[in-house]
Amino acid sequence: MRPEPSPVATLLRHFSWPELRHHGWRHATAVLAVLLGVALAFSVHLINESALSEFSSAVRSVNGQADFSLRAARGGFDEALYPRVARHPQVALASPVVEVTTLAIGPRGQRQSLKILGLDPLVAAPLAPALIPQLPKGEDRLLLFATDAVSLNAQARQKLGVEAGDTIEVQSGLALKRLRVVGTVIAGGEALGVMDIAGAQTLLGTLGQLNRINVKLIGGAQADQVLKALQLPDGVVSDSGDESTQRVSNVSRAYRVNLTVLALVALFTGAFLVFSILSLSVAKRQQSLALLGVLGLSARERLKLVLCESAAIGLLGSVLGIAAGTGLAYTALKLLAGDLGGGYFPGIVPTLQWSLWAAALYGGLGVLAAMLGGWLPARAAQDLPPAQALKGLGDTHRASRLPWLGPVLLLLGVALAMLPPVAGVPLWAYLSVAALLMGGIACVPGTVGWLLRLWPTPQRPAALLAFERARRMRHTATVAIAGVVASLSLSVALTVMVASFRGSVTAWLDVVLPADLYARATNGAGSDTLNLGQDLLNDVRQVPGVQRAVGIRVTSLNLSPSLGDVALLSRPVGQADRSLPLVGDLLPPKPGQVSIYVSEAMVDLHGAAPGRTLALPLRVGQPPVQAHVRGVWRDYARQQGAIVIDQADYQRLTGDLGINDLALWLAPEARTPDVQTAIRRAAEARGLAGGLIEFAEPRQIRETTLRIFDRSFAVTYWLQAVAIGIGLFGTAASFSAQVLARRKEFGLLSHLGFTPRQVLGIVGGEGLVLTGIGALMGLGLGLAVSIVLVEVVNPQSFHWTMDLLAPWDRLGLLCLGVVLAGTLTALVAGRQAIGRDAVMAVKEDW
Repeated sequence: MRPEPSPVATLLRHFSWPELRHHGWRHATAVLAVLLGVALAFSVHLINESALSEFSSAVRSVNGQADFSLRAARGGFDEALYPRVARHPQVALASPVVEVTTLAIGPRGQRQSLKILGLDPLVAAPLAPALIPQLPKGEDRLLLFATDAVSLNAQARQKLGVEAGDTIEVQSGLALKRLRVVGTVIAGGEALGVMDIAGAQTLLGTLGQLNRINVKLIGGAQADQVLKALQLPDGVVSDSGDESTQRVSNVSRAYRVNLTVLALVALFTGAFLVFSILSLSVAKRQQSLALLGVLGLSARERLKLVLCESAAIGLLGSVLGIAAGTGLAYTALKLLAGDLGGGYFPGIVPTLQWSLWAAALYGGLGVLAAMLGGWLPARAAQDLPPAQALKGLGDTHRASRLPWLGPVLLLLGVALAMLPPVAGVPLWAYLSVAALLMGGIACVPGTVGWLLRLWPTPQRPAALLAFERARRMRHTATVAIAGVVASLSLSVALTVMVASFRGSVTAWLDVVLPADLYARATNGAGSDTLNLGQDLLNDVRQVPGVQRAVGIRVTSLNLSPSLGDVALLSRPVGQADRSLPLVGDLLPPKPGQVSIYVSEAMVDLHGAAPGRTLALPLRVGQPPVQAHVRGVWRDYARQQGAIVIDQADYQRLTGDLGINDLALWLAPEARTPDVQTAIRRAAEARGLAGGLIEFAEPRQIRETTLRIFDRSFAVTYWLQAVAIGIGLFGTAASFSAQVLARRKEFGLLSHLGFTPRQVLGIVGGEGLVLTGIGALMGLGLGLAVSIVLVEVVNPQSFHWTMDLLAPWDRLGLLCLGVVLAGTLTALVAGRQAIGRDAVMAVKEDW
């Protein structure tokens, strides 16, 4: 005999669908919560994958079909290495490259960062055909070898507004050099210009120097064996295009993982909204579900029915979220060019890379979150006693059978927070946050009972009834205030984390910006060819109103092929404990070794703890310098690490007298605009472009930094508002569900002489007690989560620490607002309990 088909599908059409249509706006909010979480998480994934794909394509177009590249650990290297590489019997092709990123100015004043590559077209053509210039018809091919000729890719032509035949100006140091646009290159990615290598060396003043050699091996040759046979001089390293892409992926991984976790937080709060909506729906349909039970619908089928309703909410929210996330990613790629707000893909304009598997994954997470939110309401429908519920006597809320679960989860969260990261991702710390949140929510009933036992018993009847019910029926508190605890704890944690980070950045700026005025080349610091020059520094020291002028050299240094370049800062150190924002103790100098000071990222990524010796490849052809790590300093600007070395040691070891930045201390009577004008005139007197010097006061740098900071954390403010809104909406839905289940109780109170005002006071008193306890628990739980975020997640993600700072005024206002809003929602829900329906409900059993 064939088993009878399940009636759940039929009930979904004829029982659940009318409920959904009748309360469309209520269910739409649950769909919206799932939609927001899925859309944000999916858009972050699409943006990052699209940017990485475009970056990888750009790297391949620049490196071509090279098996590996040779480059200096710092700066460039002598071109005498090229013939040795090219003549090796297992090297098929070797292409020398000069590379620099500079400022380009178009005919109408358009300013654009431009990467210039100097190539030998005859050698580079087989390796990187995308970089070979294409000249207009009729043009002499010898134009490619002119020292003032450049060919631009589409991105550069568009940004600068030029075509073949136009001229542009590019920055070399503090001079502007004019170049003719003679052709085009098909390479994609960032704005790019290609010149003949001799012309590029002349333009940049780097005759005899190369930045890179791209190497293509013969068939069957092994790169490791060739590199060993070449016996490369000290300071020359090798890498491949795949390694470059992997390095960028590793650098941006922590940023995108944190964005994804924030998106999943929105999905987490959405699950609570689904829980609240379905709890209210089950309470309103209690008698209908009981009637279905009497008519033969089993408890298991009632469970499946409500779970299917939650899955339908999740499915609709996920489908709309995937569509919204796709649109959000497309818009972000057009407006932000895939930068993700973290500066990891500058100049890249990627196309959207849509993935069916990623859509299925994030859509499935949305459905799963909704079903988890619907689990308890579904269990309430399953445990419904049909006969009693038909008379309005059923209580679907059960006391917890696992009182130990909450404390165990809290202890587990503490233990997980102490584990190290997994592949650079604070996986255990994220699981710790989840365990703390779940454990805190599971502890709600026990905490409510413990706190109410400590509180003195009220004497007034209405207050006594509210107090005793909250104490004796505390298992219902989990339903009523779980959303408040979850949302408020997340808001408190994010508030403390952002305040701690912002306060630490502000304190850091106060230490690293001691001067009155700063100057730099317009193109920025960090380039080996774009600097202000020692002669200009000497002239600046003679400018009236300048009491002291210090030059700072910023360059990059490669310490590990698998990691990104670190920043090397050469500056007068003096008393390090005053000039650097040190973390921990400062060790005494070590005789016979150069002293350096490393950022916190250097300790995590390169093992450069205080007292260790670090090998610095400062000069090609010379052995690495053995440097003694005296101390660790805090740096929020360079995620891959930074090293500070005293300027006298750096110049003695490298012979590099260039500078990128100027720090100026002014006389009290000096006027900043007059000093700026005098410095520009001093530059022009040397034949330099004084207009290329940018000035900034510490106040301006601080304001710009904090403005960027606030913009970067705007998503956290939005998530806080969403979390609080969802929590309060869930509280309102929970109180409404309880009010519906207690109609007979309120009717009986009315028969016993309680006025509507007193009944409303009972409901409001319960709301005040429960939301007050929820606010206290949310505050405590949020502070615990914030400690994990500040002390574990941030150091493991970005390799820097911060000082824990709790803005008690904002936290107090946040908790007070939640208590007032929760009490108000309880009063609004309680109005449904006052009236003829409640009084008549008592007569249903008469």
